[in-house]
Amino acid sequence: MASLTAHLNPGLTARAAIARSGIIGLMAFLTVVDLFAAQALLPSLVTHYGVSPAAMGLAVNACTFGMAASGLAVALFGSRIGRRTGIVTSLAALAIPTAALAFAPNLGVFAALRITQGIFMAAAFGLTLAYLGEHYSAKESASAFAAYITGNVASNLFGRLIAAGVADHIGLQAAFFAFALLNLAGAALAFVAVGMSPTPMTREKTDATTDWLSHLKNSELRASFGIGFCILFAFIGTFTFVNFVLVGPPHVVGMMRLGIVYFVFLPSIVTTLIAGAIGQRIGTRRALLAGFGVAVLGLPLLLSANLSVVLAGMVLVAIGTFFAQALATTHVSRTATSDRAAASGMYLASYFIGGLIGTAVLGQVFDRLGWPATVAGIAVVLAIAGLLSLRLKDHR
Repeated sequence: MASLTAHLNPGLTARAAIARSGIIGLMAFLTVVDLFAAQALLPSLVTHYGVSPAAMGLAVNACTFGMAASGLAVALFGSRIGRRTGIVTSLAALAIPTAALAFAPNLGVFAALRITQGIFMAAAFGLTLAYLGEHYSAKESASAFAAYITGNVASNLFGRLIAAGVADHIGLQAAFFAFALLNLAGAALAFVAVGMSPTPMTREKTDATTDWLSHLKNSELRASFGIGFCILFAFIGTFTFVNFVLVGPPHVVGMMRLGIVYFVFLPSIVTTLIAGAIGQRIGTRRALLAGFGVAVLGLPLLLSANLSVVLAGMVLVAIGTFFAQALATTHVSRTATSDRAAASGMYLASYFIGGLIGTAVLGQVFDRLGWPATVAGIAVVLAIAGLLSLRLKDHR
C-alpha cells in the first residue's frame, strides 16, 4: 500500500508520474461514475416509471442539485474538513442511495435519492480538487487536474457502458447494485491513496466569509464560475436529450447499442489529458476558446439523419466541453489567492447549477419545440462561455 500512495507524491520520475496520474484518474472515475451512467438508462427508466422524457431527464439529473448544494458546503466548511476523512466518508456513504435506487417506487423517491447521491459525489469531488491544489505546484497541478478530469471523462464512457450492459442482460436493479460496489471501491482507493499524503504545499485556514468575498471580487474567478455553469449546461443538455433522438426514428438505436454509442467519449480521454499542457503552451484563454469552438462545430452534426454524422457531432461536443472543463478547473485553483477548497467548491456549485438549469430549461425546449431548438439553445450557451473566456488572462 505504501508504494501506491507514494505515487501521489510530487517530484517523481516520468514513469512514477504516469502511475500517479492513473491513480488520480481512477479516483475521479470512481467518484463520479454514478453521475452520468444513469443517462444510458433513460429510455428504460421512462418506460419503467411511465413519465415523459423531460420529467425523467430532470429526475436523473436531479443529482446536480445535490452537487450544487454540496459544492457550496465545501466552499463554506472545506478548510475544516480533513481531506482523507471527507473523501473516504463521502464515497462510502454514496453507496447507500445508489443501492436504494434499485427499489425507488416512484419518480419523486428516485429524484430524492439522486439528489442525495449528488451531495456525496460533490463533497468527494470538491475535497479531492482542493487536495490536489494544496499538494502540487502550479505546473504540477495542471497535469494532476487534467488527470482527474480525464477520469471524469472515462466515467462518462465506461459508466454508461456498464449501466447499459448490466441493465440489458440482468435488469435495472442490478445496474444500481453494481454502481454501489464501485462507490465502495472508490472509498477503499481513497483510503489507501490519500492516507499517506505529504504535508500540503499550501493549506490556509482563514475565515470562510473572507474567502468567499475575496473570490467573488476576483473578476477572473467570477468569469471561471460562469464558464463552469455554461460547460455543464451545454454538456448535460446534449447528452441527456440526444438519447431520445438516438432511440427514435430514423436512428432507432437499441439499449445495448446505445451503450456502445458512448464510445464517442473515447477521444476526449486523450484530449483532456493533454489540456493542461496545451493551456500552458498557448494560454488559458486561447485554449478555452479553441475548446468551445470545437464543441460548437459539432452541434449542427447532431441534427443529421445519418447516425455516423450524429456520432461525429457527439465526439466534437464531448472533446470541446471536457477540454474546457480541465482548463477551467486548473484556472480556478491557480487563480485563487486564499482557501482553494472554497474556490473549488464555488466553481463546482456554479458548474452543477448550470447542469440543473440546463436540464430543466432544455427539457422544456425539447418537449415543446423539439431537438433542433434544443441544439440552438446549447449553441447560445457555448457562445456565452466563449465571451466569458475573453475575460481571462492568458496564463502560460
